[in-house]
Amino acid sequence: MAPLGVLEEQVLVAVLRTRGDAYGMEVRREIEQVTGRELAIGAVYATLDRLEQKKLLTSRRTHGRGPSRRLFELSPHGATALAETRAMRQRLWKGVDLEAMLQGRVLRTSY
Repeated sequence: MAPLGVLEEQVLVAVLRTRGDAYGMEVRREIEQVTGRELAIGAVYATLDRLEQKKLLTSRRTHGRGPSRRLFELSPHGATALAETRAMRQRLWKGVDLEAMLQGRVLRTSY
């Protein structure tokens, strides 16, 4: 499986963080609060739809009092994709001493 894009990863993690209340606006709020990144709601819904088409999310429509909402949930494939993407990022960062570079020292890596 190909690694997730940054927005895909953020949307999947936000779905997990909302704990069962993962509808589009709530996913957007979660990403904006945690990352400080402003997102257009259209970008969030397009990403949610794409992730559902890839079978990384499932959705269901709520009915009852208040507005009908489409709630999203991480699928087992989505959990696997997140785990693989996190592992890939950890491998990529292994041995990189970014703190030294930020402090003006020479950037060194150790593998």
